[in-house]
Amino acid sequence: MRSRRTAVAVLAALAMTSAGIATTATVAAAAAAPRTSAVLAAAPAWQPYTSYAVGAQVSYNGVDYQAIQAHTSLPGWEPPNVPALWKVATGGPTNPPGTPGQPGAPSVTGTTDSSISLSWGASSGTVTGYRVYEGSTQRAQVTGTSATIGSLGTCTTHTYTVKAYNAQGESVASSQVTGTTAGCTNPDPPGKMAGAPYLYMGWGNPPSPATVMNATGVKSFTMAFILSSGGCTPAWDGNRPLTGGADAQAISQIKAAGGSVQISFGGWSGNKLGPNCSTPQAFAGAVQQVINAVGPAVVDFDIENTDEFENYTVQDRILNGLKIVKANNPNVKVVVTFGTTRTGPNAHGIRLINQAKALNVPIDNFTIMPFDFGSSNIYTDTVNASEGLKNALKSAYGYTDAQAYARMGISGMNGLSDQQELTSPATWQQITNWARSKGLTRLAYWAVNRDRPCPGGGVTSNCSGIAQADWEFTRITAGF
Repeated sequence: MRSRRTAVAVLAALAMTSAGIATTATVAAAAAAPRTSAVLAAAPAWQPYTSYAVGAQVSYNGVDYQAIQAHTSLPGWEPPNVPALWKVATGGPTNPPGTPGQPGAPSVTGTTDSSISLSWGASSGTVTGYRVYEGSTQRAQVTGTSATIGSLGTCTTHTYTVKAYNAQGESVASSQVTGTTAGCTNPDPPGKMAGAPYLYMGWGNPPSPATVMNATGVKSFTMAFILSSGGCTPAWDGNRPLTGGADAQAISQIKAAGGSVQISFGGWSGNKLGPNCSTPQAFAGAVQQVINAVGPAVVDFDIENTDEFENYTVQDRILNGLKIVKANNPNVKVVVTFGTTRTGPNAHGIRLINQAKALNVPIDNFTIMPFDFGSSNIYTDTVNASEGLKNALKSAYGYTDAQAYARMGISGMNGLSDQQELTSPATWQQITNWARSKGLTRLAYWAVNRDRPCPGGGVTSNCSGIAQADWEFTRITAGF
């Protein structure tokens, strides 16, 4: 995982500031301003797959937005999710004159294989009825404060809002609620690992893992990064001790709460063990020190950059070392994580897969990082990259589709990536649903440190760069 990712929110915020784009604080201030009837009448509803010019105005969830960059909209690019494209035009979530008040927060009251039932608090004012929306699409219209949305797929996840209406129009939308239909009867594939977002104790005001676990239900974290502290000696970030420091304290919290950890070795930058350990045996010995100190469920080898991924001598040293690690720790899962193109592994990734097969390395999971490749649609490109990985595994190992999927993982990036690619919570839910439906066995993202909005809209490294609630991506990942 790239250490340079720590700067992504800073870069995004600086870019937005220099372009005059509203930050979260600006949005909040604008949300308190009164709306004008002229704007209300003029703004059409935001729609995906629509070309918007600079200055175009739309309405989304009762708020009017103005385009600040020309673009063609895509699902997941709803105006509040992409401050690089939209700013609040006039006002925020204020009820239009004469319309009912905002409905109370909805909740899921029941599910079947094909339906989700909801209830919510009544609106103030004159109410004719209520409409339930999934995104911008109306799914139900009722006169009471409950509804059942049917004709849904088995074991599928849906997010809804509710608006009250009368002859004057609709209210501001309620808060969102997410539910999943029943019927998830397929057992987890053998070797499936708990969803484990990266947690990095070395930067960005790292959160307490116990706090995040209590808020989201997540049970596992991928702890980053083990590097060389000189020669073939491992340390957290190359300078923090394996035991007794902040990393060990975080791991103790996780285990005390009934969770487990994956330990990530390497990453994009830093002094890594692969080039510094002279033999596979020495490399395996360094890894064993970490296993003995930490007791992980999974060891994740994040093989990147020219010093490991593109250096085939080092690639082979790591692969041969992993054979020793697995032989000495048969109950610890071994993962290799590497970058990808939008259509699957590049030549270095294909070589890594083929060499793992040729050397008979018992790798439990091959995880790709589908971002930082210039994507304009992260969901589509993630699926295409994963299908490319599946085909590479089938070619190397002779797997069936199901066997290949069961050896695969996805490690994404929440919010805005280094290249300003957008992964919204809704898109991450799509990716998670797809991974579950195909039987993938690992899901992670970079990073829990960033799974929150930027405090006060300021320029900071420990946020996602988009509008979101605290720990939204972790909550989704917990459901993997």
